[in-house]
Amino acid sequence: MEDGLISVDRWARGSEAYFLTHLHSDHTKGLSSKWSHGPLFCSPITARLLPIKFPNFNLSLLRILHTGTSHTISLRSPSSSNPTTVIVTAIDACHCPGSIMLLFRGDFGCELHTGDFRWEGSCEKARIAREMLGVALKEHDGVVDVVCLDNTYANPTYEFPSRSVAAQQVIDIISSHPDHDVIIGINNYGKEDLLLQISRAFDIEIWVSPQRLQTMHLLGLPDVFTTDTTVTRVRAVPMYSFSRKTLEGLNLIRPTIGILPSGLPWVKKSLKKNEFLSGSFLTSGSKRSRCDTDSTQVQMDKKIDKTGSPKMFDKYIFSVPYSDHSNCAELEDFIKLVKPSSLKGIVSSSTCYIEPMYYFGRLCTGNQPAPMLHNVEDVNVELDRNISKESYLLKGSGKRVVTINPETSFEDDNVELDRNRYRRKTSKVKLGSRMTKFIKRGGVKILEHVEE
Repeated sequence: MEDGLISVDRWARGSEAYFLTHLHSDHTKGLSSKWSHGPLFCSPITARLLPIKFPNFNLSLLRILHTGTSHTISLRSPSSSNPTTVIVTAIDACHCPGSIMLLFRGDFGCELHTGDFRWEGSCEKARIAREMLGVALKEHDGVVDVVCLDNTYANPTYEFPSRSVAAQQVIDIISSHPDHDVIIGINNYGKEDLLLQISRAFDIEIWVSPQRLQTMHLLGLPDVFTTDTTVTRVRAVPMYSFSRKTLEGLNLIRPTIGILPSGLPWVKKSLKKNEFLSGSFLTSGSKRSRCDTDSTQVQMDKKIDKTGSPKMFDKYIFSVPYSDHSNCAELEDFIKLVKPSSLKGIVSSSTCYIEPMYYFGRLCTGNQPAPMLHNVEDVNVELDRNISKESYLLKGSGKRVVTINPETSFEDDNVELDRNRYRRKTSKVKLGSRMTKFIKRGGVKILEHVEE
């Protein structure tokens, strides 16, 4: 696609039209209440929620894209100034409220931008999205030149179950603690279905913040949410307020457990000796973007754990593999359906990053060479090499170690760089709120973020 024609989740001046896949902050970096660079295309739900995130936004800039419907947009070529037509189809991304994939067709060919998405075979919404995508692809003879892919988990190191299975695990944990209050760490958008399943299972209301309650009302969800802490023992709290120190304080008042729904910790292979994912799931800091330097490291067990089983990080905190991103197997299923000529990842910096063509290039129809791994031993060796290269500090090299932080849970939008934590002495980079930037690679706008 011609540079300067369309921007997806990128908000710098210079494009003819702008598209927003969803409202998580790593996709809205640069967007503000005063932004006015051009028409902004998004789903109806995103348009409804956007004024909460950006008060006083000029709503006349919004253009609504209904899922499953092809929309024809007349633009002007930035290079020739000639009129050009772009046909865009929005598909439900099954990630968070209002999230969409975008299929673009025009003189440039056909490009599919997934945004963040979850492609579950057992999910009814994903089944409908699959049918919509199939229809849209047939309208363009099924030829897709490029897929800009949510490659958050495009690495077979990571594996986790469907959200319905993970939700039942959360319910089981709560059931096994009938005398405990329950704190669930989530962010501003997403995981509403999880909260609804908990409410139905126990016939209780769920406490949320006043802003989150406003969001629930705008989404038209059942009236099972409250801001009154006295009527329920289950609270959905912002991630920045979820910490070991908070749980320890609450347990001085009454028994309380914390639950972190996240996909990131679920590793299906052990790491080599002296390798680890440095983590702060048990961080004792209560302020946003702060973490004690002696926070407990999430050590990978030498034995392969049962995939997707809840983990208990200390006596108060559970982590459950509930993710709004596709796991590696789901990504492969998606690519087999689309059969693109090539892939480009939208996430260029993450703890589990591997260039998506590395594992999925063999599924593409283009002639680009893609390295292949032929057996499990080769996979493990190559994963270890790439994990070491991409995610861990090589001592003395000045490269970084990425930490797992509860303020983000790597599941959406509060990602910030705590620059005070940059020290060669510790050689650690702490991920906190809004550590995002956009880069341009190969003529395609690529989002760089931590996980979600």
